[in-house]
Amino acid sequence: MAELLLELFSEEIPARMQARAAADLKRLVEDGLKKAGLGWDTSAAYVTPRRLCLVVDGLPEKQPDVKDERKGPQTSAPEQALKGFLGSLGGLSLDDCEQRDIKGKTFYVAVIEKKGAPTSDVLPKVLTAAFEALPWPKSMRWGTSTKRWVRPLHNILALFDGNVVDVAYEDVRANGQTFGHRFLNPDAITVSDFADYKTKLHDAHVMLDPAERRASIEKQAAKLAADAGLSVKPDEGLLQEVTGLVEWPVVLLGNIDESFMDLPPEVLTDTMKVHQKYFSLLKSDGTLAPNFLTVANQVASDGGKAITAGNERVLRARLSDAKFFWDQDRKTSLADLAPKLKDIVFHAKLGSVAEKVYRVKSLAGSIAGEIGADKAHAQRAAELCKCDLVTGMVYEIPEVQGVIGRYYALNDGEALDVANAIAEHYSPAGPGDACPTAPVSTAVAMADKIDTLVGFWTIDEKPTGSKDPF
Repeated sequence: MAELLLELFSEEIPARMQARAAADLKRLVEDGLKKAGLGWDTSAAYVTPRRLCLVVDGLPEKQPDVKDERKGPQTSAPEQALKGFLGSLGGLSLDDCEQRDIKGKTFYVAVIEKKGAPTSDVLPKVLTAAFEALPWPKSMRWGTSTKRWVRPLHNILALFDGNVVDVAYEDVRANGQTFGHRFLNPDAITVSDFADYKTKLHDAHVMLDPAERRASIEKQAAKLAADAGLSVKPDEGLLQEVTGLVEWPVVLLGNIDESFMDLPPEVLTDTMKVHQKYFSLLKSDGTLAPNFLTVANQVASDGGKAITAGNERVLRARLSDAKFFWDQDRKTSLADLAPKLKDIVFHAKLGSVAEKVYRVKSLAGSIAGEIGADKAHAQRAAELCKCDLVTGMVYEIPEVQGVIGRYYALNDGEALDVANAIAEHYSPAGPGDACPTAPVSTAVAMADKIDTLVGFWTIDEKPTGSKDPF
């Protein structure tokens, strides 16, 4: 039994595509092996920003021999029928056929034995088919290539039983080499099998297994935070994304200027998460600390001081913009922004956002009476719930829509349940999100979703997912 080792080495694969690509490569190769009659013991796929890897262990050295039986005409059949049968057998004669009694009659039966091909001869076709069928959400051509890949493909490592598999994708032909970390160990590395491959990659500052990179990030982050008397704000999505951005994670602690700490915490966390991929840190009382964690992709000779300073500088510029919008937006009330909603198209067949707000206000008032919510407050919240869409803050950081509206509403002197309804009316944003429980928030959230559902059904664009497409 032998091992197949495959690595496709390219420019950076977007983090959001990595897990799916690894699973697809594994599935496609396994399907090809099954069709070729090849079994195996174990298989595993790995992915880093620059490489897709698959290892299949326990493959046979050749396909199994196949015996095919073909029933022919009766032995007493006309000569023409016998010739036709022999012609379909590819050169066999009647002497090569057996005579068998079947239900009291004698028939010719041809037994054709097909020797299994060496696995090394079968693999090129299996791998090529997998490369061409890999369903990237987005792909590209580069240079003079007619083939497509997610990013320019530089190298293919393909070994079966320690020997190079004769396979190519466009002009990239397989060999027995890989490459280490882009900055720390960029030279070519010759490998013999998966164990050798994984060990040498680790020595070249590449953690092949995403689970290992993730664990390393979590461990380093927890230690840095604990040493500073802080804790890491949990963020599963960000952790998953950052794991796909680095091959050798090094976590660094940075500082946020105190002048920005009066911004809403959601503005701080979303700016750091969405734009910079930073982790937020919490004090012992659960409030945001003036610090962040960033994950570098290399070991710096200065201990990461220059990298940290650069990240602090970029964050300072981001937060300066956010603070400007925060200060400017609060000079105008949400109610005064409402007329601008007429200029935003909700849907070509359903009118502007202002028209949607009018419908939601009417629905919210009706629903409020049924669930014990304050009707006036529900209608007021509906009037204002979309107004933050035309603020500078939402234009800069779309992820804070609704949430920032709450802060602006409180700044305008609106009632607390009105402000909360503005923040919560988008919920639930999906199957895993919590539903609003406050009566006014519930009334506005239900009205907003009913209007969307009824509207799309009315124009025969039936929703197919669990999330509002708009």
